[in-house]
Amino acid sequence: MRPALKSIGSLMAGLVVAGAVMMLIEFLNGRVLYPELAKAAEGVTDQEAVRRIFATAPLGALLGVVAACGLGGLAGGWLTARLTRPLQGPALALAALLTLAGVGNNLMLPPPLWFWIATLIALPAGTLLGARLARAR
Repeated sequence: MRPALKSIGSLMAGLVVAGAVMMLIEFLNGRVLYPELAKAAEGVTDQEAVRRIFATAPLGALLGVVAACGLGGLAGGWLTARLTRPLQGPALALAALLTLAGVGNNLMLPPPLWFWIATLIALPAGTLLGARLARAR
C-alpha cells in the first residue's frame, strides 16, 4: 500500500507545482508584459466579453500562455518523477490530467486552432520531458 500512496502523493505534488508555475508565468505575462490586457480583463465576468478579449489578445500574450503550459508541465513532471523513482506511471498520469485540464480550458474560451494544437502538445511534452530530466539525473 505504501508505493500506491507515494505515487498518489507525488502526482498531487506534481499537480500543485505545475499549477503554481503556470499561474506565476501567466501572472507575469498578464501583469508585467501585457498590463493593458490585464486591465481590460479586470472585473469581466461575462463569458462573451472574455471571449472578445481572448480573440483580440496579442500573439505574444497567447505564446506566453503556451510557454506557461510547457514550463508548468516540465516542473510538475520533474517533481513527480523525482518523488516516485523508478515508477513512470505517476508522470504519465500527470501528463494526462494536465492535458485534460488544457482541453477544459480551451473549451471554455475557444482559442484559435493553432493555440489548441500548441497547448495540447506543450502540456504532455513538457510533463514527459520533466520526468525524463528527473530520471537522467
